[in-house]
Amino acid sequence: MSVGGRTGLTSVTVGLLFLGTLFIAPLVQAIPAVATAPALILVGAMMMGALAEVSWQEPGEAIPAFLTAIMIPLSYSIANGLAFGIVAHAVLKLVRGEARRRDWLVYLLAALCVARFIYLA
Repeated sequence: MSVGGRTGLTSVTVGLLFLGTLFIAPLVQAIPAVATAPALILVGAMMMGALAEVSWQEPGEAIPAFLTAIMIPLSYSIANGLAFGIVAHAVLKLVRGEARRRDWLVYLLAALCVARFIYLA
């Protein structure tokens, strides 16, 4: 949809395709975890390859990237891992006095992540 659908027909087409997934979902759930494990391992390896591009000399970039990469598997949740990274990024920018370089939405998102952690604790 965000790629360039310009007419109302785009919304109808997407809606029909989503409707079609309702019937396919039980078939996808029937696939055992053993069959999807190799794909997950491959995705994890690709994520590790992306860590090579992180500037490890810059703590403001390295610490959130490290926390995100570590917390995704430790918490068994991509959302929790990303939330840890977002909070670490915001805290580091505040501590280092670089708060004005970031938009206020970064700090709002970090506050929402902290509120989520407190709520789910």
